[in-house]
Amino acid sequence: MDHSHHMGMSYMDSNSTMQPSHHHPATSASHSHGGGDSNMMMMPMTFYFGFKNVELLFSGLVINTAGEMAGAFVAVFLLAMFYEGLKIARESLLRKSQVSIRYNSMPVPGPNGTILMETHKTVGQQMLSFPHLLQTVLHIIQVVISYFLMLIFMTYNGYLCIAVAAGAGTGYFLFSWKKAVVVDITEHCH
Repeated sequence: MDHSHHMGMSYMDSNSTMQPSHHHPATSASHSHGGGDSNMMMMPMTFYFGFKNVELLFSGLVINTAGEMAGAFVAVFLLAMFYEGLKIARESLLRKSQVSIRYNSMPVPGPNGTILMETHKTVGQQMLSFPHLLQTVLHIIQVVISYFLMLIFMTYNGYLCIAVAAGAGTGYFLFSWKKAVVVDITEHCH
């Protein structure tokens, strides 16, 4: 029993992808569950290694040849590397722009009922300052790039997924080696 009409999917040869139509449900008179527009297609939900009709972020940016896929691979790889470098650069800029360093001492209970003094260093940044404005703009850029990388990975195209992972790994390797780290091994969402 064929249920492909429920998912709006059809399967093509191994070197091609499923390509969504440019259907607008609001303008369709036959938009109902299980009926109507049989040429409506969904994006693939499994990994594949094709390079025909691969839409990359925008409907006009379509990969159709091996050369275009190679170019997209390099561009995505560099974007992922840039993303990792941007994260490290923002941390470095933040350290350099911190102002108003204060030391606060507070009593804490010690062994055998004694009281010890513990000193805390407090650093801050002024909200209406150029460094904070720069951090805000760089944060916006970082968020947009991270969503682009996520959407590229969600194409499920194996080549593009490898480009994202390899670019992020290479970027981390190149830019993070000097970073004084406390590693949070649970952090996977940037």
